[in-house]
Amino acid sequence: MALLSVVLPSYNEEQNIANTARVLRELLEAEGIEYELVFVSDGSGDGTYREIQRASEADPRVKGACFSRNFGKEASIFAGLRLSRGDAVVVMDCDLQHPPEVIPQMWKLWQEGYQVVEGVKSSRGRESLGHKLSAGLFYRIMSRLIRMDMNASSDYKLLDRRVVDVLLALPERNTFFRALTFWAGFPTASVSYEVRERQFGESKWSFFSLMRYAVNNVTSFSTMPLQLVTVTGLLFICCSAVLAVQTLVRYLTGTAVEGFTTVILLILIVGGCLMLSLGIIGHYIARIYEEVKGRPKYIISQVTENVQGDALGSWK
Repeated sequence: MALLSVVLPSYNEEQNIANTARVLRELLEAEGIEYELVFVSDGSGDGTYREIQRASEADPRVKGACFSRNFGKEASIFAGLRLSRGDAVVVMDCDLQHPPEVIPQMWKLWQEGYQVVEGVKSSRGRESLGHKLSAGLFYRIMSRLIRMDMNASSDYKLLDRRVVDVLLALPERNTFFRALTFWAGFPTASVSYEVRERQFGESKWSFFSLMRYAVNNVTSFSTMPLQLVTVTGLLFICCSAVLAVQTLVRYLTGTAVEGFTTVILLILIVGGCLMLSLGIIGHYIARIYEEVKGRPKYIISQVTENVQGDALGSWK
């Protein structure tokens, strides 16, 4: 019988672990789906891993791992994929904002032959105005820069084991899971869902963390910002040529006037663009530096007793 693995990245989700394990157990048992739950505590500062251990002791189908420190959601997802044994793997949020009732639909589509089943948001549920604006800006930036429609996408998706193996074999350390599943190019289907409200706790994402997440993922997945630097340079060259011709004509006709303010503004604009361009190039150089160092994506410091194999230590 086919096995379904559910990977649940968890960061300071102490209040959600037991409830999430219970809800998923009741749902999957009712659907007759053989399953395992894989919780990954991303260096949580509360009792998240302790709750994972308790859930594992109560149900052997629940297993978990704990990072030595916070490595980020991308690392948690890939750690969960590596620890999973299922023929198909669902990745979802631990707070159940991704409704579990969609999993049977994903499972059915997988049985029909689709190797990637994307969860597509039909609505974002109740959110504060600030969070909606920051999330909307984040997805618009991502969609434009990586040339994929990310507005309704999420990390909520089902992957066939073959797709999981392909993703785990990628040598890069700065990954963007949400876009890599598009890039892999396997047969894909989609299901829609409405984002639920959290029962416990609050979102860990702020405006600045979303923007940092966007910058890191864009530079790890796309070279578009570097191309924008080139385009900006060409535009300034064209503008400079026009100004040069205008200045020469005024000089030859004797109508040249002092332009101190214009000169200052041009220097400030050009200087600002140069600094921004250097910052973008520097960010890519930093990415190259991180890849060349070859440090692992994450370090697992603890695992539950039912985790098979040598899971402790660092992973590329």
